[in-house]
Amino acid sequence: MFMFVKSDIITQEFYDEERNALIPFRDSMVSNLNIHGNWTGPPCRNNMSRWIGIGCSNSHVIHLTLESINLTGTLPVNFLQNVTFLSKLSLDNNSITGDLPNLTNLVFLESIFLSRNHFSGPIPLNYIELPKLTTLELQENEITGTIPSFDQDSLTALNLSYNQLYGPIPDTKILQRFSVGSFNHNSGLCGQPVEISCESPSKDKKKKAFKVWSIIMIAAAAAIVPFFVILGLYCCYRRFQRKQVKKDAADEQRPTDGAVKKARWSASTSDPERTVDLEFVDNRKPVFDIDELLRSSAEVLGKGSLGTTYKATMESGLVVVVKRLRDMNSISKKEFVQQMQLLGKLRHQNLVEMTSFYYSKEEKLVIHEFIQDGSLFELLHESRGIGRIPLSWATRLEIMKDVAKGLIFLQQSLSYQKVSHGNLKSSNVLIHFTGETTHAKLTDFGYLPLLPSSQKSSLAIGKCPEVLDGKKPTHKSDVYCFGMLLLEVITGKVTGDGNHEDLSDWVKSVVNTDWSMDIFDLEMLVEKEGHEDMFKIAELALECMDETPERRPKMSQILIRLEEIHHLEIGIVVN
Repeated sequence: MFMFVKSDIITQEFYDEERNALIPFRDSMVSNLNIHGNWTGPPCRNNMSRWIGIGCSNSHVIHLTLESINLTGTLPVNFLQNVTFLSKLSLDNNSITGDLPNLTNLVFLESIFLSRNHFSGPIPLNYIELPKLTTLELQENEITGTIPSFDQDSLTALNLSYNQLYGPIPDTKILQRFSVGSFNHNSGLCGQPVEISCESPSKDKKKKAFKVWSIIMIAAAAAIVPFFVILGLYCCYRRFQRKQVKKDAADEQRPTDGAVKKARWSASTSDPERTVDLEFVDNRKPVFDIDELLRSSAEVLGKGSLGTTYKATMESGLVVVVKRLRDMNSISKKEFVQQMQLLGKLRHQNLVEMTSFYYSKEEKLVIHEFIQDGSLFELLHESRGIGRIPLSWATRLEIMKDVAKGLIFLQQSLSYQKVSHGNLKSSNVLIHFTGETTHAKLTDFGYLPLLPSSQKSSLAIGKCPEVLDGKKPTHKSDVYCFGMLLLEVITGKVTGDGNHEDLSDWVKSVVNTDWSMDIFDLEMLVEKEGHEDMFKIAELALECMDETPERRPKMSQILIRLEEIHHLEIGIVVN
C-alpha cells in the first residue's frame, strides 16, 4: 500500500496488491490499444484513473472494461484475485482464449461480460457463489460442460447461448425463469427452458412407440368416412387460404398507424424468383413460416428512408419486427440474399439481431428481434412536459458508449464496405432497460450496398459535407453522423427543430461566444454534477463533424474518450 504526506494529511494513492494483480493481465495481452504503455504508475488516484478501461472509487479498482479492442492472449492464473472491490468485468468482443477466469472471493462483482471471445472449458463453479451477481453474459464462446446451479436472487440477466454446453439445465427457481434465448444454440442442453426432454433415448423410444401404437389403434377404430370429410375440409381451407393471400396482395393499400387485423407482407406470388418461404440466417432452425407471418397482427412502428417498420405478433405470442424495404426492385436475388446472410451473422450486444428475410422481385422483408423500450429519438423528444421521466446524464453517457461500441464492431466486421452503417440517427438507436442497466442497440445498418445511388442521399450520411459535395462516403461519414447524434443527445434538439435549423452551426456559434450552458438540454442541467463533462462531449461532437473527413477521430479513439468521461462521472457519483 503506497501513501504520500501533504499538509499533515495522509492520502492513500493506490493499493499495490490491486496493481500487482492487473500487471500480469497487461503483460499477457496484445491489443489495438497500447495498454502496455498506458497501464503505468498507480491505477487509481481516489476516484480517477488514467489507465484505459479502469474505473475507480476511493482509490480501489471497481471496473475493468476493455471491449472490442481485439485483445488476444490467455488470462493469467490469478487474474483479478486481489481486486477485491471489483463490481464490473467486461472483456466483450475480443479474441481471448483459454479457460474462463476464476473469480473466487470477488463478493462485490455484479456484472460479467465475457461474450464473443474464444473461451473454452467449463463455467467455473465459484460463479454460483458470487452473492451480488446481476448479469452474466458468456454467449458466443466455445464453453463446454454443464451449467452450474445458479440460484442467486440477484441474477436478472443471463446469456449462455452459442456455446457447446450439454446436460440438464438445473431446476433452480432462478434458471427456470430465463427464456430459451438464454440457452439456445447449445445442442446438448435439455430441460424445461429449451423444451427438450432430458429422459434417456431408450425411454423416449418406448414412449414414442407407445404413442405410435395408440395413434394406430385410434385411427383404426375411427370411421373412414369422417377421416375423408376432415381431409376434404383441410384441402378446402388451404385452397381458400391461397386465394385469400392473392386477394390481400391485389387489394393492398398503405397501412395506417395502429393495429390491423392481418399483416400484408408479400404482394408477389407469381414471381418465379421469389423465396418460397422465409429464409432464416446463420443456419437457424425456422421458428415460424411465411403463413404464420401472414396471419399475424401488425402495428406500424414507423416509416423511414428504407421503408415501413411493423411490430408483428404471432398467434404463438412471439413478437418480431418486420421491415418492409422499398426502392430495391433493381437488386438481384443473389445480391440481396448474400447481403442479408452477411448481416444476419453479425452478433453483438449493441446490434439488433436479424432472424430471417424474404425476397421477391417486388417485396423484400427483413425480420429481426423486437426491442420493447423504443428508440433514443422517442426517449429524447417525445412526451416532453409534466409527468415525463427525464433521461439522466449518466444514462445518456451509457447510450453513447453503446453506440460507439456497436459502430466499432460494424467497422471491423464490414471492413470491406466503405460505410458500415450509413443511416445512424436517434430513431435507429433502440433502447432496452434491464433493471437499472441501459442497453442501446443499432438497427438499419448495412443496407447501403443494396440501394440505388438516388436513394443513398436520403440516409443519414446524406447530410455529410463530402456526400453533399458529390464525393463517395467513407467510414468517416459514420463518424460525422455519430457527432450529430452526440449533439442531439446533449442539446435535446434535432435538425429542423424550431430556430435551430442547423444544429451544428448553432452549437458552434455558442461555443465561439462563451461556452454558454444554453446549448445543453435542461433535463441534464438540473443535475448538479457533470457540467464539465457535457462540454467535453460537445467538443468531441464538433471534432466528429469536422468538414474534412481525415481530421475526424477514429471510432476507437472516440470510445476511449467516452470511457474516460464515464469513469470521471462514476467517481463524481461515488464520491
